[in-house]
Amino acid sequence: MTSSLTASSAAFVPVSKLPEVSTTIFSVMSALAAEKKAVNLGQGFPDFDCDPSLIDAVSKAMLDGHNQYPPMAGIPVFRAEIARKIKALYGRAYDTESEITVTAGATQGILTILLACVHPGDEVIVIEPAYDSYVPSIRLAGGVPVLVSMELGPEGYQIPWDKVKTSMTAKTRLLMLNSPHNPTGSVLNPADIQALSAIVRDTKILIASDEVYEHMVFDGVRHESLCRHEELAERSFIISSFGKTYHVTGWKVGYVAAPEALMREFRKVHQFNVFTVNTPMQVGLAHFLANPSPYVELPAFYQQKRDLFRDGLMNSRFKLLPAQGTYFQCVDYSAVSEQSELHFARWLTSEVGVAAIPVSAFYQHGKESRIVRFCFAKQENTLHAALKRLQAI
Repeated sequence: MTSSLTASSAAFVPVSKLPEVSTTIFSVMSALAAEKKAVNLGQGFPDFDCDPSLIDAVSKAMLDGHNQYPPMAGIPVFRAEIARKIKALYGRAYDTESEITVTAGATQGILTILLACVHPGDEVIVIEPAYDSYVPSIRLAGGVPVLVSMELGPEGYQIPWDKVKTSMTAKTRLLMLNSPHNPTGSVLNPADIQALSAIVRDTKILIASDEVYEHMVFDGVRHESLCRHEELAERSFIISSFGKTYHVTGWKVGYVAAPEALMREFRKVHQFNVFTVNTPMQVGLAHFLANPSPYVELPAFYQQKRDLFRDGLMNSRFKLLPAQGTYFQCVDYSAVSEQSELHFARWLTSEVGVAAIPVSAFYQHGKESRIVRFCFAKQENTLHAALKRLQAI
């Protein structure tokens, strides 16, 4: 009977649209960390709470009755605060009514951009290593991912703009960018902006600029948001995340900003794949966003954690790669092991008691560089516990 039911059920299993996708490396490593009681520096979320006043603002919104559908694009006062922040930081004036949409996190915003803009057969350039949602989202939209690998030199990971240019064809519809960059911690600099502007100038290529770590750029360097640059802003979707900025990754609230013509197409898809986003969260975040101090002070907050972690590994067997932004630190473990990145990450979790993510997981074809990524968005006692174990290797 069981085999009959199994065979019958199998007849109804759809042909997968993502046959190559399985459980993510983040889930795998987090499960292993829990099993081995390891310090989890793998998955990228804080182990500390957000500002209590943000919780109070959301709770008040609920108690005040803000519990029904908000407008499709987001609560007007929230969009106005987002527009004010962007203007103050980057000088770009987005229209609140027609150029900003609140999303259910950055990942939903990314998928919506691709579904809105990419037609079957269109090519989308992806810079690897890359956040794991990019390529599956491109394929769901019917697009063809074109992969360009970053190059690793003395200054860290850098985008080879000459290779990006040679990857562009008549079918190229969109370019995916991410700065500050997950997983490498690199950031776009003025030379990158100049090179990017030059290669897209005489094209109709759109840009999806994933800037969720915009408030985590260190050492006094400014974040080069593409919306600072008119020539790039007019063809770009800017994506950001309150989950990353305010330590509430589980709330899944972000936004996309783009010129009206682009946003019009974005909203056509947005209204059908999510329609709108959690009302009391929007009201609470709008209230909290009126005070710029939390995000203005965030670079110093995370730089202190970065420096603590880097100082702790300085005399270890790990080679530290530059960490200019995000809350990730990549290290080269060549002096420790010849294992593949996945096997080393498993060994590190099981035997040393510290979970990390293999950077090879951020490549479609698993490029091996003997590099793993640690997340330092943790309490100091968590970081000290991890460092004690790593220093002992």
